[in-house]
Amino acid sequence: MKFSCEKAILQAAVTTAGRVVNPKSPIQALEGVLIEAGGDSLSVSGYNLETGIITCVPAGVPEGGAIVLSARLLGEILRRMPDDMVSISAQGCAVHIQCGPTSFDIMGSSDEDFPELPQVDEGRGLKMAQGALRAMIGQTAFAVSDNESRPIHTGVLFEAERGELTMVAVDGYRLALRREKLLEQDGEGRMSLVVPGAALREVEKICADSDEPVSIVQGDRHVTFEIGGTLLVARRLEGEFLNYRQTIPQSNSIVLEAEAADLQRSIDRASLIINEKLKSPLRCRFEDGELSITSKTAMGSAFDVCPISGDGKGLEIGFNNRFLMEAVKAAPASRVRLELNTATSPCLILPREGEPDNFLYMVLPVRLRAAE
Repeated sequence: MKFSCEKAILQAAVTTAGRVVNPKSPIQALEGVLIEAGGDSLSVSGYNLETGIITCVPAGVPEGGAIVLSARLLGEILRRMPDDMVSISAQGCAVHIQCGPTSFDIMGSSDEDFPELPQVDEGRGLKMAQGALRAMIGQTAFAVSDNESRPIHTGVLFEAERGELTMVAVDGYRLALRREKLLEQDGEGRMSLVVPGAALREVEKICADSDEPVSIVQGDRHVTFEIGGTLLVARRLEGEFLNYRQTIPQSNSIVLEAEAADLQRSIDRASLIINEKLKSPLRCRFEDGELSITSKTAMGSAFDVCPISGDGKGLEIGFNNRFLMEAVKAAPASRVRLELNTATSPCLILPREGEPDNFLYMVLPVRLRAAE
């Protein structure tokens, strides 16, 4: 095998594919990236038996072939090489890497040791803009559960129907929902699947903030995301996802509006004396035209007031500061609607009246003690 490629292009490909590589895999080949050269291109693959990434880049290939190289070592070598053309040649498992006056001789391993990535040749598909998908992931994946006892909730639910994609994440304490229009959808009826949160975070990194399309294909056991010259394949999560529609309160007696930036600043100030060792809920009191937020720990106490529109009727309710902050920050709007009912019912964060119904965040309350 022998090929040459621009250093920056090759480094980017190795970095992208290497994101899913497990540096301490029980299978030695999976600590590396598979490099396959042929025609006028090069493909670099990483795989951890759950998620795989294949990215293709242009290259000069006098002699085709394939080899597995340590993802960590190859990445470090490329990072330190001068900005020039990189030439890589292999005889058996002996690999020579040359860039300008700099060269390395390292050992690789046979491509036969690298497990074959799953193929999703047929299945229902859809397309949407990269920027839209990237935003949706960032605005939902934070609410994915890390509790492995319910694996299905460690992923994000994708529901596509009538030209619209809905993404939902839940973790038992909160819910995040986002909707956006699709560019294209195959077939009729609803398409539903759950994608692992870890795989989606890699999709988010690969997507550009552009209108270029992402192709998503649902196979029997896997799902693929094709983004430009990069393909990510992930195992779908199986199981029964929460019936989120039934958990969202449909009628709330208190409806308020607030500037998202004002809410963030007030929550941030009241959270300054809260940390992992000194945990305390935020005590939120909704009055007519204002929200007062109080926190108290062994470090001291904090108080702040946020202006709101509407009458909160003196409702006092406690929230986890991080959960509330993450929901407000994720909302893709400068002004949000808050819907509440009682001190023991969830708070909904929604678009203001008259705006498109494209997001919903639900945060469950924390029980307040009299001393807090």
